[in-house]
Amino acid sequence: MILISELTCPDCGHKRAETMPTDACQFFYECRGCGAVLRPKPGDCCVYCSYGTVPCPPIQNGDSCCGHRA
Repeated sequence: MILISELTCPDCGHKRAETMPTDACQFFYECRGCGAVLRPKPGDCCVYCSYGTVPCPPIQNGDSCCGHRA
């Protein structure tokens, strides 16, 4: 399982590698570049699935994530 994902801010393009939580979804992320608060896109369970290079651990495992099915 891959636990590091690089998030890219859709507002300013800032990129930052972050360690994903394995026990919870991350619904909000504050961009270190511009301060924008990222939220999941409709249909995605977390910011990593929307803006990251790697989907969150439950989705990688083919499991549900916060009530959503992979």
